[in-house]
Amino acid sequence: MKKVVTALAIVSVLVVAFSFTSCNSETEFSKESLETRLTTIDNKDISFEEILKENHGKAIVIDVWASWCSDCIKSMPEVKELKAKFPEVAFVNLSCDKTYDAWRVGIEKHEVTGENYLIKDGMKGAFGKSIKLDWIPRFIVVDKDGKIVLFRAIEKDFDKIRETLEKAK
Repeated sequence: MKKVVTALAIVSVLVVAFSFTSCNSETEFSKESLETRLTTIDNKDISFEEILKENHGKAIVIDVWASWCSDCIKSMPEVKELKAKFPEVAFVNLSCDKTYDAWRVGIEKHEVTGENYLIKDGMKGAFGKSIKLDWIPRFIVVDKDGKIVLFRAIEKDFDKIRETLEKAK
């Protein structure tokens, strides 16, 4: 009986631990994220925190993408539908392209609208690590108060993104 109780206690701990690690409990960006310097379309520096402040009071969809990413390109029609359905939402596109020129060509080629910024150190750099970037396209939804309400969504999660935006607007 003692072994059964011990085994059940271990299983309970594992279930609780798995629940905490598998849910997206992030509601704020880290200091590292906020301090990251990105490149604007006119080749100037701006912090991620400044971008968020410029959009404070609006729901924000952050779309992390790259022009070389086939899944990102495939998801663009869904993103365009979101932009049409939620015109009051700010769409902030953060590119993981390797160069400024490739990024600018990608914006034009794929007609990427909204605010566009380049992540200087790409997908695996400091900013990518600070938002736990493991896949692109990656979507983060921020509410009007600046709180993250959806930390990790990918191209298969557009229903979840729409539902979150309905609540956040």
